[in-house]
Amino acid sequence: MILPIVAYGDPVLKKKATDITKDYPKLKELIANMYETMYGSFGVGLAAPQIGLSIRMFIVDATPFADDEEVLGKEESEFLKNFKHTFINPVILEESGDEWAFNEGCLSIPDVREDVFRQPNIKIEYFDEDFNKQTMALDGLAARVFQHEYDHIEGILFTDHLSALKKRLIKGKLTNISKGKINVDYRMKFPLMKKKR
Repeated sequence: MILPIVAYGDPVLKKKATDITKDYPKLKELIANMYETMYGSFGVGLAAPQIGLSIRMFIVDATPFADDEEVLGKEESEFLKNFKHTFINPVILEESGDEWAFNEGCLSIPDVREDVFRQPNIKIEYFDEDFNKQTMALDGLAARVFQHEYDHIEGILFTDHLSALKKRLIKGKLTNISKGKINVDYRMKFPLMKKKR
């Protein structure tokens, strides 16, 4: 089932999410719905807060990035082809390397894209959808996709990484998004939209 994506301005997006246990109600169904929602909105990642649930879980499928072999190189392109994971209660154990910029966007903040600086190498620990504990080292775009989604469960949006000037420049756009004054081709839930009488 495709779920509505919560738009910028909803308090759930600014709240630090809580861990879940393996007996979380209808977990498999929730994960399936999240993948369907992500694919239906052409995203490469989706965090539970973006569908209104303040829990520490997100999904990624970076396959669309894999097509850019000329830019990424063969090795990274091959890795991204199979970078489809469910991350439950993830933890970043280590971040390293010189920060690099990449133009990021977010399903909760449609039509806003800005360069965000992040470290290129991370080591993570998480539970998969069968609640098996995993560790993984990620770099490049895979690390970035993970970091972007991880921010969501920490109550951080990619716009929070921007300079004060950049934030001022996009303030009007963000206000319009929160009020539903935007055209999107996927289901969204707007926090400040006036209710029709």
